[in-house]
Amino acid sequence: MPELPEVETVANGVDARVRGQRIERVWTSGKPQTFKSSEAEIAEALTGARIERVHRVGKTVVMDLRREGREMQIPFGNDSQESKDGSRGGVGQSMAGQPASRQFLVHLGMTGRLLVSQPEVPLPLHTHAVLSLGDGREVRFVDARRFGRLSVVREAGGYAGPGEEPTTIGAEAFGALFKGRKLAIKAALLNQSIVHGVGNIYADESLFRAGIRPRKQAERLTKAELAGLHAALQQVLAHAIELGGSSVSDYVDADGVRGFFQLEHKVYGRAGALCLNCGSALKKIVVGGRTTVYCPRCQR
Repeated sequence: MPELPEVETVANGVDARVRGQRIERVWTSGKPQTFKSSEAEIAEALTGARIERVHRVGKTVVMDLRREGREMQIPFGNDSQESKDGSRGGVGQSMAGQPASRQFLVHLGMTGRLLVSQPEVPLPLHTHAVLSLGDGREVRFVDARRFGRLSVVREAGGYAGPGEEPTTIGAEAFGALFKGRKLAIKAALLNQSIVHGVGNIYADESLFRAGIRPRKQAERLTKAELAGLHAALQQVLAHAIELGGSSVSDYVDADGVRGFFQLEHKVYGRAGALCLNCGSALKKIVVGGRTTVYCPRCQR
């Protein structure tokens, strides 16, 4: 599943390509599971809106929208069949434009992709939404396994996500998150209501760099250990974003390009291999229901 660096890379790539564009038409596939909001609600919110910004909150791509004008045609494109002339979209309905901001949320799930394409590029299999832009290009959501989710929200102050943002939280506030928590520190890092965006890859990599065993109780970490973990997590996430994320399965960026941070993995996916620091064999265990790899010598 794409984690914070992968989602950040996708959001930044889409933002650079479509910021300021007007969404002219919306097509959706009608497939179950994909739509957290109704397809009609998604079409109503997006059609005629201008994309103000695309950014990341936790593991979610957030598209900030702004409506212009008071009256517009809203095509409810929830038919999985294209029309005879090849166009995508359904029956139009006149709806009053709303000046209030809305946000379009894209959760990539395990195999979701958010691509910016020219309309003549063949539509990939398992495409579930197409946003046709004013300049003729398309934003396409593709998801083979349909674990991703699309929704629209209107929240005061904007969508904030379930937990704290790990790339900006200070060391003291970060340490306070784990006070009195008896669960393993690896499980705590994966708990999106504590810090959002961190998944299996970056939890393992950060704990290795901080020298902390994944099963150590969060409340037992010293102030120095928590400060070290905070620094390691921020460094790992920043470096992974710089390298475009980790492509270990289906992940690609907005142009369909794979990331490179998987070449920097010290422990993730390397169970049984030798530790790059001390030469000990890396061990694999299960923490919080997730496969976990660590070095028994370097992490204590």
